[in-house]
Amino acid sequence: MFWPDTENEHSESTAKLPNDSRSHACVTSRRFTYTSRTFRPPARVGTVVTVNAARFIRSATSLRLAQALAARAFPPQWRTRFAPAPTGYLHLGHVVNALHVWGVARAHGGQVLLRIEDHDRSRCRPEFERALLDDLDWLGFTPDIGTTDEFRAGDTLRRQSDNRQRYTAALHSLAVRALEYGCICTRTDIAAIAGDRFGEEIRYPGTCANAGHTAAIARRLRVSAETESFHDIRLGPQSQTPQLQCGDFLVRDRNDNFTYQLCVTVDDWDQHIDVIIRGEDLLSSAGRQAQLARVLGRSTSPQFLHHGLVLRSDGRKLSKSLGDTGVREMREAGLSREQVLGRATFACGLIDRDVSLNLDEITSLFA
Repeated sequence: MFWPDTENEHSESTAKLPNDSRSHACVTSRRFTYTSRTFRPPARVGTVVTVNAARFIRSATSLRLAQALAARAFPPQWRTRFAPAPTGYLHLGHVVNALHVWGVARAHGGQVLLRIEDHDRSRCRPEFERALLDDLDWLGFTPDIGTTDEFRAGDTLRRQSDNRQRYTAALHSLAVRALEYGCICTRTDIAAIAGDRFGEEIRYPGTCANAGHTAAIARRLRVSAETESFHDIRLGPQSQTPQLQCGDFLVRDRNDNFTYQLCVTVDDWDQHIDVIIRGEDLLSSAGRQAQLARVLGRSTSPQFLHHGLVLRSDGRKLSKSLGDTGVREMREAGLSREQVLGRATFACGLIDRDVSLNLDEITSLFA
């Protein structure tokens, strides 16, 4: 089972890249298993990239995504965001997300905003934030809004822990309309009622919906029965019914942390995010965030692009908390930024081989 109330755009799990860059752990995308020495990709339709035709073949995945992007109408100076959580060091999966964010934005006239998602104060650490800012600078991912130096300088409303007043106001706006309620249920309580089924999202059964726990710290949104329909740029038409998927979800937990769902919905609205680019593991959050945004007052929904993931050979997501294929480890092993960028581009299936790439070459894959 997994818990919708604690999901985080950057919560992953698993193993570590040895410092020997010639021999490292297998990484699996949704289509193939990757190792630097032994991988031979399956046959796929592709075209030779024009910027460096002799070195790699552009994959069918890249071509399909570029075609889908070309078919979309982006507003002038549209905005997306890169929003890591400082719960560990950056790993290859975060580089994959960053290259999609910056690559799509640069290829189609967008701007990138940097946000630090440290709403979970029990897991986030200042040293991890400092490290991820250093890694972004080293990799060459330069935000258009919210520079790394801005975060180093002190408080900023683009850091979630500095924006609690705004989340409190959002929660209050729900409370005065009776759109949220207090909850005293533990995970054990919920699992005992809803059942514990491995790999399935647990739906909150509504135990406290009418219990009148007005003093409870944990608060849940009263989720409507509406079906949310939207078009994902990569995956096409989507329909989700959050009440059936997860039920009433937490907007503040029992530890007084505002949740991922509330914080990112408020931030994406306040920060004028037009296109949300993130991993496919968060596809199920799109419908519930669209509903919450509408309830809070956002009149236009952002567009979504959920890209494929890089997984371990056992099928689990990479984990920054365990140092999985960490950027720090790859740097210490002597890899250049171009080698790391190329490795991430290959691991997510955009090109056919593990070669060094610069950001201009990566951008061309989304054009």
